[in-house]
Amino acid sequence: MLVKTEAIVLRSLKYGESRLIIDLLTESEGMVAVAVNMPKTQRGKLKRQLFQPLTLLSVELDMRQNRELQHLRDARISVPFSSLATEPAKLGIALFLAEFLYFCSRGEEASEGMFQYVRNSILWLDGSRSNYANFHLVFMMRVSRFIGFMPNVDDYREGDCFDMRNACFVRSSPLHPDYLPAEDASHVSTLLRMNFETMHLFRLSRSERNRIVDIIISYYRLHVPSFPEMRSLSVVRELWA
Repeated sequence: MLVKTEAIVLRSLKYGESRLIIDLLTESEGMVAVAVNMPKTQRGKLKRQLFQPLTLLSVELDMRQNRELQHLRDARISVPFSSLATEPAKLGIALFLAEFLYFCSRGEEASEGMFQYVRNSILWLDGSRSNYANFHLVFMMRVSRFIGFMPNVDDYREGDCFDMRNACFVRSSPLHPDYLPAEDASHVSTLLRMNFETMHLFRLSRSERNRIVDIIISYYRLHVPSFPEMRSLSVVRELWA
């Protein structure tokens, strides 16, 4: 079945001498892995530049049931970036978030809401000129809403702990080890109140930002099966000294 859909590049792996395996987050089909034979000349339509992390594409897929790798018939840039592919800090964020999305989207059903949130967030980052140091924190926490475990910030009261297993704030520490004490729980509450337009008002040091990244990843590991160590984590840790 031929399917035309919008897609976001999450991962690109070399396979053999002239083949790529591309993992795409698509609007209509969810996560799709495709095999691409790369042309040996510059005349081919499908070039490696199309498959950089978080690139926004319009694709045509030949979808077959029970086939692990689908066939990519055509791909073109949907919206060209103005800065995401050239600014080092934004490139670091893109690499990190593409890996993050790959791990947390595996096994998820197609979600137009999640796709549009991710797409709009990428475009916001590409268009921003400054004040985006907290972008990845807000983005990661907001994605949890589409997977089903975003906490309710209205339940938070100063001094609460955060029960990570049950995704809720509690007055006293639960009877299991997967919780955050009051100080770290306050970071979660603050993060949930941020959005892209207001996040620059919350001044965080690099060490505070990295601590929050660790908390969010630990939270995802409790709720997303087989969420592994992230290789790009070291990249995002070094941003904004």
